[in-house]
Amino acid sequence: MPDYLDDLRLAHVLADAADAATMDRFKALDLKVETKPDMTPVSEADKAAEELIRNHLARARPRDAVLGEEYGTEGTGPRRWVVDPIDGTKNYVRGVPVWATLIALMEAGEGGHQPVVGLVSAPALGRRWWAAKDHGAFTGRSLTSASRLQVSEVSTLSDASFAYSSLSGWEEQGRLDGFLDLTREVWRTRAYGDFWPYMMVAEGSVDICAEPELSLWDMAANAIIVTEAGGTFTGLDGRPGPHSGNAAASNGRLHDDLLGHLGRRR
Repeated sequence: MPDYLDDLRLAHVLADAADAATMDRFKALDLKVETKPDMTPVSEADKAAEELIRNHLARARPRDAVLGEEYGTEGTGPRRWVVDPIDGTKNYVRGVPVWATLIALMEAGEGGHQPVVGLVSAPALGRRWWAAKDHGAFTGRSLTSASRLQVSEVSTLSDASFAYSSLSGWEEQGRLDGFLDLTREVWRTRAYGDFWPYMMVAEGSVDICAEPELSLWDMAANAIIVTEAGGTFTGLDGRPGPHSGNAAASNGRLHDDLLGHLGRRR
């Protein structure tokens, strides 16, 4: 059975290159920003970081496919790297430090491709998180300087911290009533946004989080980090993994409660 540690080491190399490119242009006064057809922003740094990662992969893993937010899919095969060069571009272009490069390796198996390696690097926060299948999840500055991640043991909603990105999307999907009911039952709510709530679930500082509309590159790395930390990552429909177009993550103990509120539609 593969242990994926070589792939994890490569993910760190990819992230180092992306961090250098994104930090070089963070808060630059002449940063070029365009609007994509879906009305979301894309900066020159998004494109440069993804190009760097693709170029590295073309040399190091020429047989692997690549799916990236900015340049789509290239290649075919059982192994596919999934890249979000800057998760949190709106934060990035406004100078807010909550953004990250997300890198995942997915491998074909039962039920389609599933994440086997995931790395989230947030250089403006000075944080990095990663995981490989059956090897646990970690955070630190490098593979040799890291601490293991473990989800919380909170078992009741009244003691739980719930994180989300924003209110938009919940009403459009007819899920707003369930969302608001959940916020009334939990101990605490905070809208940290993007990758960060999932990393805090993995760390145990947040107990549940969810988003109503996402792409695969938003979720693949987060999914394996949460699950390798002992948590649960599904769609709002309860399907395991990052394939539902939305996400619910928890410490596992609260997952049924989370889906019970957010999985229903009005």
